[in-house]
Amino acid sequence: MNANQRILSRLKTGFLYVLLLAFLTPFLLIIMNSFKTTQQFFESPLSLPTTINFRNYSSAFDNMDFLQGFMNSLIITAISVFIIIIFSAMTGYLFVRYKWKLNSMLFFLMLASMALPFQVLMIPLVMLYGNMGLLNTKLTLMFMYLGFGVPFGVFTFHGFIKGIPYELEESAFIEGSSTLRTFFSVVLPLLKPVFVTLLVLDVLWIWNDYLLPSLVLLSPDQKTLPLSTYTFFSSYSVDYAPLMAGLIMTIIPVLIIYLFLQKQIIKGITEGALK
Repeated sequence: MNANQRILSRLKTGFLYVLLLAFLTPFLLIIMNSFKTTQQFFESPLSLPTTINFRNYSSAFDNMDFLQGFMNSLIITAISVFIIIIFSAMTGYLFVRYKWKLNSMLFFLMLASMALPFQVLMIPLVMLYGNMGLLNTKLTLMFMYLGFGVPFGVFTFHGFIKGIPYELEESAFIEGSSTLRTFFSVVLPLLKPVFVTLLVLDVLWIWNDYLLPSLVLLSPDQKTLPLSTYTFFSSYSVDYAPLMAGLIMTIIPVLIIYLFLQKQIIKGITEGALK
């Protein structure tokens, strides 16, 4: 490696560190301000806290009704992600292995629906479900997540399944296996990388979603964690210090999931692109 290449390599490394700092800065500011009082936050939001105390966290835990919000978020996220991934994998398999004209049309419509912004649909959707008396239930919210999440899931699984040799399934059919059993016993285990990738992406999306739950879940006992953070907003002011603590408590579960599965995410994206 000559001198010019070393300089270029160091410049690239320095640029990456600058980008890393830029991405981490908002998160670091939230952590720093979660240990201050609201007055200290207004006086110097960019300074380090003078003392470390956890009063904001205990206040946020009580005011948000953290355990109730956590359980609501956990139930909605777990069930929604599970049905999105299973339906997406099965639909993607159907589109790949059965060359029907109808399948081609439906696949194209699914891809087209991904370009449609949610903001275009939210008012008609809420009015429709409201007129049918189906709002304010977790089941309705999970059904909506299924509709919005399946197109991307099908697109991802479709590209991956195309790279799986059909001979693997033929051998199972010869031994008398049904299509459903072949899918779950032969195909689904091979989809682990893309399965984990979609798992993390959908968990991040649904766990952190604020807009759709705010339109569907109207009762206080139905609120998810992102909705619970609105407790700190009043008509004329915002209690920023416990709000920051509440945001940290809301972020931690998905951050742990991401840290444990980040290698699988990169592997799934890489293999999906190659296939």
